[in-house]
Amino acid sequence: MELKTEESTQKEQLTKASAGTLESGDIFIQIAPSEEEGLQIALESTVAYQFGEQIKTVIADTLHGLGIEQAEVKATDKGALDCTIRARVTAAAVRATGKDVWK
Repeated sequence: MELKTEESTQKEQLTKASAGTLESGDIFIQIAPSEEEGLQIALESTVAYQFGEQIKTVIADTLHGLGIEQAEVKATDKGALDCTIRARVTAAAVRATGKDVWK
């Protein structure tokens, strides 16, 4: 499934939002506006030593695909697969921007 977004020259306006749970096999994503340029991704995971960079890449790629270039993201991973990470990041981004990507 490919997410469809409208191109925009202005930055997405964000509010604080979250998605996911702290259950095994899931990830809890929190997105908030950031004063700093780019994405600041803080990851807490028991498998960060093995999969940390992959998890951060999936989060960043998903947000970039949704047009979000500047945000503070906190991710608490409990062994989520990439598809779950993408779904949770997308849900949090939709809540944070109010922009429906499923139209």
